[in-house]
Amino acid sequence: MKNNQLYYGDNLDILRKYIKDETIDICYIDPPFNSKRNYNQIYNNIGHEDKAQAQAFVDTWTWDEYAEHGLNDIVENRNNVFTKQSIELITGLLKVLGKDSLMAYLISMTLRVAEIYRVLKPTGSFYFHCDPTSSHYLKLVLDSIFCAQGGDIRNEIIWSYKRYTAFSKRFQRLHDVVFFYTKTDNYTFNTFREDYGEKSGKADSHYKQDEEGKWYRWQKRKGAEPYKIYLSEGRRGGDVWEIPLINASAKERLGYPTQKPEELLEKIIQASSNENDIILDAYSGCGTSIAVAQKLNRNWIGIDITYQSISLMLNRLVKSYGKSILDKVILHGIPKDIDSAVNLANKKDDRVRKEFEKWAVLTYSDNTAIINEKKGGDGGIDGISYIMDKDDTENVFKQIIFSVKSDKNVVPAYVRDLYGTVSREKAVMGVLIVLYSKESIKKECHKYGLYNNKLFNKEYPCITVVSVEEILNGTRIFIPTTNRTDVIKQADLKENKFDEVFRNKLSGYEETPPDFIYDKLLNPRIDYMENQSNEFITEVSDKYKVHICQMCGLMAVANFLKNTYECKACGNKTRIVQVELPYACKLLLQELMAMQIAPRIITAMA
Repeated sequence: MKNNQLYYGDNLDILRKYIKDETIDICYIDPPFNSKRNYNQIYNNIGHEDKAQAQAFVDTWTWDEYAEHGLNDIVENRNNVFTKQSIELITGLLKVLGKDSLMAYLISMTLRVAEIYRVLKPTGSFYFHCDPTSSHYLKLVLDSIFCAQGGDIRNEIIWSYKRYTAFSKRFQRLHDVVFFYTKTDNYTFNTFREDYGEKSGKADSHYKQDEEGKWYRWQKRKGAEPYKIYLSEGRRGGDVWEIPLINASAKERLGYPTQKPEELLEKIIQASSNENDIILDAYSGCGTSIAVAQKLNRNWIGIDITYQSISLMLNRLVKSYGKSILDKVILHGIPKDIDSAVNLANKKDDRVRKEFEKWAVLTYSDNTAIINEKKGGDGGIDGISYIMDKDDTENVFKQIIFSVKSDKNVVPAYVRDLYGTVSREKAVMGVLIVLYSKESIKKECHKYGLYNNKLFNKEYPCITVVSVEEILNGTRIFIPTTNRTDVIKQADLKENKFDEVFRNKLSGYEETPPDFIYDKLLNPRIDYMENQSNEFITEVSDKYKVHICQMCGLMAVANFLKNTYECKACGNKTRIVQVELPYACKLLLQELMAMQIAPRIITAMA
């Protein structure tokens, strides 16, 4: 395999500047849907914009200068990549939709799909993953680019899954759409087969057994000899794929809001490529497509606009293949010297807020920190990590605060402010990352003493200052930090009750995926509850108990409403019981309370 490529930046710029014509065998994209919701990698605070949040990407679209420039690029046929049909489609839709969020979304997709068509080989395939809210518009866009130049749609694939959703006056939305297009009629396609089932066809009089006991039937062909079809060979795969959502206990689960199952990407990549072919994902996110491509011996190119995603992808590869895998990945767009770091710090682009801070914190923490992307003032916190310690009775996890300053005039007051933030947040350490370092601020750190870690029997400076130049030279955090996912995993190992209370109870439920309870109880970053209100539990008892509804087949944590509890699933107000959370959940609640973030209403199963 060749060295793989990972680009940090706007995929439109990267496609235009760095990806050559007809070099890609298959492209898969899963862009942000036009659902007008914010998807947050760490916290889901819809309607509470002043809460601390780490935003993986913002799935909202507005008509702004980027949409205006994009419209001009299409109408003027920039780089000669837009067809007459695509130009007329966009100008026609503009008259119908006006300059609104949907139009901004369609322009953004048109710009990128036109470039993707350019870079595909004549034998190449394109898979566009979307939800039903805008799929009808997107199909028009794809037709105007692919079909107008000799390509065609091959399938509208339905990815069907099961999950629990709240009551609403419509049928449950239980599928995504994946459009499958090819550039020409001469394209790579490897069919796959599905099992007929143990008893399928055997009762049918057309099926017989051969001398080896295998079931078969004769298939007639017009103008040709009939041939045998064996049940054991299975049937050709269809365009409805029953693939479950990722189980929260699955090894592949990362907690990324729109993470797709590897099984889904395996089908796509195996169907439309062969070993050593090149896979492109222009919206790489958490890197499922590149992880699958790596596993299937394909070469890959990944692109993402946020450093959080780049960090997550690198971490994912390292966990699967070891650090040596990074020697086979070429990184583009990531600061490699002071000049490029300064350029990133001075970048003016509202779409990628605080990217310099993200890069600095994640790089220095070796991808273990959690980014704070609170809108407005961040309270002096750009990131948080954890260190394990112990008190008199048990192990605990304590916070480390990261603060990043890109000012040229760095003053000792920044160190004092960070120490004040550490004290306010009841953290144990603070790290100040500076673009321009001065000896005076490093001396200021000595005033604040040492933190004694009882578990490791070590002392660490309460305040540390590190420069970007040191980070570029390879300096990394010198303490055993962890993130919340690791905290929970270690807590699970410590107390076997976790498996006993939850996983075993969930194993018998087919209609509700087990990941639902985990997402709600241990990982409140994702809100699967469509139409769920944004109320928050405002009180948590000292023993960390939650209130559970016993009326419905599914037990739901009740809402805290005027000192009474009401189940959102069935409306029950009477049969409510308290259940004590296992140790891992207590840790999570402690962390959330320490950060002054109220836990989201939990809906669970039992």
